[in-house]
Amino acid sequence: MSFYTQDELSQLGFQSIGNNVLLSKKASIYGHGRISIGDYSRIDDFVVLSAGDGGINIGCNVHVAVFSSLIGAGKITLSDFSNISSRVSIYSSNDDYSGEAMTNPTIPSCYTNVTHQGVCVGRHVVIGCGCVVLPGVQINEGTAIGALSLVKTDCKEWSVYAGNPVKIIRERKKDLLILEAKYKEQCQGA
Repeated sequence: MSFYTQDELSQLGFQSIGNNVLLSKKASIYGHGRISIGDYSRIDDFVVLSAGDGGINIGCNVHVAVFSSLIGAGKITLSDFSNISSRVSIYSSNDDYSGEAMTNPTIPSCYTNVTHQGVCVGRHVVIGCGCVVLPGVQINEGTAIGALSLVKTDCKEWSVYAGNPVKIIRERKKDLLILEAKYKEQCQGA
């Protein structure tokens, strides 16, 4: 992968950009001024970040894998240590499918009924390949979402979910919090 240098990143007009960020030159970024990316985060090839009015806030040590997209006018937050696997779609806007309004971005807004709600992905959340996350969802700390799942409701912390729509499968271990503490200690000592 070909990543921007830190100097190149600082010139792209992001709201804020952390240290040691790896952003692929093949990613598509819209609304730079409404996007924040924290230290040590990585965004891979063919990712689409399209920030509407609410913006996109990516924390520290976050990975967004190839072909994923974060799109919409509501705020999208990816908290520290979260991991978005390949081909994940996170939406903070939604068309009206009832037939009472028209749909798609080529139609003036007076004929559509697009709604916007923020999405928050908590610390240490992992979202498996091919998942879809709909507007208004809170995926709480430590949650794991299995591949090819549809997330349309909030998810309880430290739980494993899967399915279409997602259902809770079991609790998730918290051992990684010990590893986080060791990692942070190592980083401070470096």
